[in-house]
Amino acid sequence: MDRPLDRGFRRRKLARQGLLAVLALGLLAALLVYLPGWIKPSFDKERIRTAKVEVGPVEATITASGTVVPEFEQLLSSPISSRVVRILERPGALLRIGQPIIELDLSQVTLAVEKLGEEMALKENQRTRLKLDLDRRLRELDTRWRIKRLEVQNLQVRDQQYKQLQASGVVAKDDARQARIAAERAAIELAQVEGEKKDEEASTQAQIEGLALEVKILQRDQEEARRRLEQAQIRADQEGVLTWVIPQEGAAVGQGEVVARMADLSSFRVEATISEVHAGRVAIGLPVKVKVDETTYLRGTVSRVLPTIENGVVNLVVELEEPSHRSLRPSKRVEVYIVLEERLKAMRLQKGPALSGGGIGEVPVFVVRGGFAYRTPIRLGITSFDYCEVLEGLMEGDEVVISEVKDYIHMDNVAIK
Repeated sequence: MDRPLDRGFRRRKLARQGLLAVLALGLLAALLVYLPGWIKPSFDKERIRTAKVEVGPVEATITASGTVVPEFEQLLSSPISSRVVRILERPGALLRIGQPIIELDLSQVTLAVEKLGEEMALKENQRTRLKLDLDRRLRELDTRWRIKRLEVQNLQVRDQQYKQLQASGVVAKDDARQARIAAERAAIELAQVEGEKKDEEASTQAQIEGLALEVKILQRDQEEARRRLEQAQIRADQEGVLTWVIPQEGAAVGQGEVVARMADLSSFRVEATISEVHAGRVAIGLPVKVKVDETTYLRGTVSRVLPTIENGVVNLVVELEEPSHRSLRPSKRVEVYIVLEERLKAMRLQKGPALSGGGIGEVPVFVVRGGFAYRTPIRLGITSFDYCEVLEGLMEGDEVVISEVKDYIHMDNVAIK
């Protein structure tokens, strides 16, 4: 059967339980006092990036995507409708002046030149025959005119004689009248022969001139055909690099169709695109900075803005101050920064993830002082591709955390370890 516990044992048990309770309360109090310090967030000095506020130029820019292209590119087109017989050079080839690139089928043009030559020969033959016929007819008319003139002179002498004889009463009045009529008729016939001679000469001369004009037209056509025949030999008319050529031999090409492209790779320009949101802010003449690589920036200006907007983008052309810079390569992708506004002496801070939402307005940043970073609201002005203008909240020389700080932005200060 059960027996009552010893009073001493019960006292010892209660004392042990009380001690455990006191220890638990002490431990809980210690946790409440020291735990916030143990779990308080901090910056690892080796893992954060900082930048100091300084005085310098800041440019307000908008960013565009660009491609480096040759400053001068030439399109070579076929002057005739023909067929590609042979491709003599491939893209990438260095071309000399006069170097053949494509061989076209020239049989039709050659036949056309020969046919024009034959037509010219026929016209020249017709003109020669007309001249000969004119000379023959003019000789016949001239003979008739000479004979008729002699006849007129003879009848005029006879008329004068009859007038004198009539006055002396030797010849009857009627005979004198007949002599006068005969002389007048002969004079009219002489004038008629002279008119026929002039008409014949004018008519034949008009025909000769018409044939000469036809020959001249045929000569021009032949010269044009010969020029096209010469141009049909697709050659480089300047030194450069072949950037594209029609890919297939035997392909039919129409007159004026582009069959090759060549470029001068000694100088370049940039073709860029920006969002249509900025269309109203971009204008010809604006200064530009082109980021060719991590360390190379080239200056230039906007030289042309295409008026049409395609697929929500605006196309523009940038002329470079150093178009022959050694870092430029055809088809190279570059970043283009169009400068809209510039401050020459502004308080500026290097951009970083903490200022990724840069732009005019207030943003909170952490300023390093001693072993802590203190949250500080600042007001920003214009922003460039690498700096933000600081209007309020910071002084020259302040050190600012520019790493990502969004997880700490609710805190007033953060320790730096």
